[in-house]
Amino acid sequence: MSIFLALLAAVQAVAPAAVPLPSDPLPADWRPIPDDEVLVMTLAGDRQVVIRLAARHAPEHVANIRRLALAHWWDATSVYRVQENWVAQWGGNPSDAETKPLPAGVLAAVTPEFDIAAFAPAQRMTRPDPYSTASGITADGWPVATDGKAAWLPHCYGAVGVARDADPTSGSGAELFTPIGQSARRLDRNYTVVGRVIEGMRFLSGLPRSDAPMGVYATPGERLPIVSVRLASELPANQRPHFDYRAADNPRFAAAIAARETPKPPMVGLGGASVCDVGLATRRRPG
Repeated sequence: MSIFLALLAAVQAVAPAAVPLPSDPLPADWRPIPDDEVLVMTLAGDRQVVIRLAARHAPEHVANIRRLALAHWWDATSVYRVQENWVAQWGGNPSDAETKPLPAGVLAAVTPEFDIAAFAPAQRMTRPDPYSTASGITADGWPVATDGKAAWLPHCYGAVGVARDADPTSGSGAELFTPIGQSARRLDRNYTVVGRVIEGMRFLSGLPRSDAPMGVYATPGERLPIVSVRLASELPANQRPHFDYRAADNPRFAAAIAARETPKPPMVGLGGASVCDVGLATRRRPG
């Protein structure tokens, strides 16, 4: 047996390395996400959800969210709504008799940022979809869509949107949600997208669904407590996570989109895909 193992080790030692695919990223394709655009949410049970903030596309809402994080406003709030095939929502519970007051300097309502400055993707999807005439991925890794007149961030799985009441100007960013099943594209241009979950999505998508109306947990005991929410830039240096996004302004990302739009058999493809089907890779920075 020892001779066999020695021979096996020798064969493995000379086995050829895996051949890189045209869609594999190069080291230079990984770019840093600024620490003040990384929001770290710690849930009960030592579960951590990390959100990348869309500071360039929703600057006013992100400014409010930063103020809330610096005031530690989310501490002791909860994930209070989990609706099957729709969203998980957190930041309190609007049906409570009293809501947690916002800290000084935080706006109770922010002018909607449903649209972004321009439709300028580094990579375009081959075909339109039912919700837009064109879509694609920006160089810095955000999905974008357009109808030819306006442009916006779509509500893909893991996107983070601002909850609000019927009044479009009622969202402050204190209450946030993320689609946990199908993409929620019918919310596009109706709710402001302020980021997307880049780590720990399973802790939100895997929560028990509520059968109560709108998926709001019927009792306080069902809610998942939020221990803390912090900007990475506020954390001590030795506890601060650093993240990179995969840039899309290169032929390797174009190849990744092409592979998704026209997969090899036995996968079925007709030469097109939704922008929400594109994998937007991020990683904890090595070292």
